[in-house]
Amino acid sequence: MDSNKKKELDLWAAKIRKTALQTIQTAGSGHIGGSFSLGEILAVLYFDKMNIDPQDPHKADRDRLVLSKGHCSPALYATLALRGFFPVEHLATFRKIDSDLSGHVEMHVPGVDMSAGSLGQGLSVALGMAMYSKANQVGNRAFCILGDGEIQEGQVWEAAMCAGFYKADNLIAFVDNNKLQLDGSLEEIMSPYPIGEKFRAFGWNVIEVNGHDVEQVADAVELASCQKGKPTVIVADTIKGKGVSLFENNVDFHGGQPKPDQWPACFAELDARIAELEG
Repeated sequence: MDSNKKKELDLWAAKIRKTALQTIQTAGSGHIGGSFSLGEILAVLYFDKMNIDPQDPHKADRDRLVLSKGHCSPALYATLALRGFFPVEHLATFRKIDSDLSGHVEMHVPGVDMSAGSLGQGLSVALGMAMYSKANQVGNRAFCILGDGEIQEGQVWEAAMCAGFYKADNLIAFVDNNKLQLDGSLEEIMSPYPIGEKFRAFGWNVIEVNGHDVEQVADAVELASCQKGKPTVIVADTIKGKGVSLFENNVDFHGGQPKPDQWPACFAELDARIAELEG
């Protein structure tokens, strides 16, 4: 990846974070920590790697993405708006009673391919999408983003076993390994480690990356797309709340909000990063 492309994708990640935070501030609620750990992953997928068309969000050969950790909707909605699926101004309706932008992503929103709710279900759905594509020779890929706490759910491993058995090599999963969940660290609550070894045991190709390095994420997607006979999981080492020092590695911002006097400093950090990348 050349330096200009890297800078462009880093800039999109920073803009995704700022737009997501503006969305959360306007709504007065929303999940900051897990949304911010996804910035680079979403930037790479939506602004570089995925076959999508905002003008034709239902085109048959599009790549599909399932945000299984659907409570991180501020990040995906921000990404879709910045990518042109709907106006950025519509984000101001997030979590309002009459809005289509609910707290968990819903598929009536342009660009959303799977409604989320209970955790642990997304990998099964993404697998179904991938298997349909292979059976009908459509040629597209199915992506799934899982939370590291979410993989404590048993259904995830049923889907992983099935995907390995049926050699669903057009299925690419990400595990957002930010190491924190609602009540604390994964190791304190119920450790899923080693994540990669578990997926390997079910017949998956495993790639481990720094989830905040856009070049590593992009290269992993390319390698996964060339893999034959196995689904791929990209285990992304991330920081919950990445990009704002108040949020980083702070479980209070899993779903919590800054105090009124803390908002300006949060936006100032994001603005400084954007200015650095635009300079």
